[in-house]
Amino acid sequence: MRRVRDKWRPRLGFVVLVILLTVLALPLAGLFFFRVYENQLIRQTEGELIGQGAVIAAAFAAEVRAAVPASSLGATVPERPASERSERLHPIEPGLDLALDPILPPRPASTSGVPDPALAALGPKFSGVLDIAQQSTLAGFRLLDPSGVVIAGGSEVGRSLAGVEEVRDALAGQYASRLRSRIRDRPTPPLYSVSRGTMLRIFVAMPVVVDDRVAGVVYMSRTPSNVVKHLYGERGKLALAAIAILAATLMIAFVFIRTVSRPMYELMDRTARIAAGDRDAIRPLSHHGTREMAELAGAFLDMARKLQARSDTIRTFATHVSHELKSPLTAIQGAAELLRDSDDGMDAATRARFHANIVADTERLNGLVRRLIELARAENTVSGGETASLAETVSTLGTEPRLAIEIEAGGDIRFRMSAENAAILLRNLADNSARHGAKHFRLAASGTGTVTILADDDGNGVPPENRAKIFEPFFTTRRDSGGTGLGLGIVAALVKSHDGAVALADSASGARFVITLPGVA
Repeated sequence: MRRVRDKWRPRLGFVVLVILLTVLALPLAGLFFFRVYENQLIRQTEGELIGQGAVIAAAFAAEVRAAVPASSLGATVPERPASERSERLHPIEPGLDLALDPILPPRPASTSGVPDPALAALGPKFSGVLDIAQQSTLAGFRLLDPSGVVIAGGSEVGRSLAGVEEVRDALAGQYASRLRSRIRDRPTPPLYSVSRGTMLRIFVAMPVVVDDRVAGVVYMSRTPSNVVKHLYGERGKLALAAIAILAATLMIAFVFIRTVSRPMYELMDRTARIAAGDRDAIRPLSHHGTREMAELAGAFLDMARKLQARSDTIRTFATHVSHELKSPLTAIQGAAELLRDSDDGMDAATRARFHANIVADTERLNGLVRRLIELARAENTVSGGETASLAETVSTLGTEPRLAIEIEAGGDIRFRMSAENAAILLRNLADNSARHGAKHFRLAASGTGTVTILADDDGNGVPPENRAKIFEPFFTTRRDSGGTGLGLGIVAALVKSHDGAVALADSASGARFVITLPGVA
């Protein structure tokens, strides 16, 4: 027969290790999936540029109203929808999305242009303000006239940015923002490459509106905050978080090992020791961990204890049976051989005595076999829903010539046992009493949920040295008179199979047996 190859299965320790490493790696893996956080930083940067641009646009609009003629103004701003005309506030919300908006190439270079003289005269007033704002905010500021020529900010004064896409939208009176690739003047640090936000720059173009006409454009740009740099700034908190995660992982490992792994391995070790015949291994575990593990270990050890007891019982039973069968078989064999070898030299009386011995030993074997069958049935009886009472059970026993059976009390109290099994129970008790010289056998029952049956006789009683052994199979003090030592063993097995108990109680004379059985509520 071809051997089936065992399927590979991971060990419990390996599974636990993988789980713990996964728990540890989750925070680190999260650093590579922070696009949501990066997107928030981009919108935050756009919002800051909107706020700064609104202040500059308001200041520039005030100057234009005071010093610039209407002829120098640009395109008319598109009329707002009717639903927005009555509203006093018209906020500009950040709208860039790193996942949806395309990242355009770097901003096109400026071209030559001629600024409007009236607006160009206002440029010097704002150049210093824009330079100071750039030093504080790290944003680039350009102030453009209605034709897109830079009149203040940076080194591009007098150059035209009208060809830039977002500037073109702003010159038409619409707010515009774009994501563009960043031109770096030095290599990007390797650690920063994990952040997509370090490779782009945000451009915002905000129209300056005077009397519903475009008076210019505030053009701004800035690199969004870097996630890695931000995390580095929070390194103290991150270190505490890492320590907390590590401590939590170690605590999980400790709890798992103590509550699951350690008891499981100890139970496996006990299993191997029990299989090797180590009786000392059938004892409670030193540590159970969880309730389920305690119940599992308890059930397993209880099963091992019962199997061990059954093995001992079978071994003892086999020894006793072989001994009990060997004696009459040897006697029968000896008598038969003597009868065979005697020819005609044996007198009739001797021959009759040997025949009587053979018949007596044969009857003893038959009685022993019957008792063994009754014991096997008693041990394998399943408690069912049948009930019986002392009165109806005694009525099925008939008359017992050796002793009188009396019911003193509780003859109608019912207990959970079939009438047939109850008859076997009382018959063996009565037979045991009769064999020990009893003339009267008295019964009494009491209780409802649990029925207690008292069985008393006026026989010789049980000597103190035999009290602990009377329920053991094959123990008897009347072997010479045909006793098999199985009667009380059958009683004990039958009561146990019905979830009851039997014990020998103290009595002034004779023997008293106390039997408890489930009652009928």
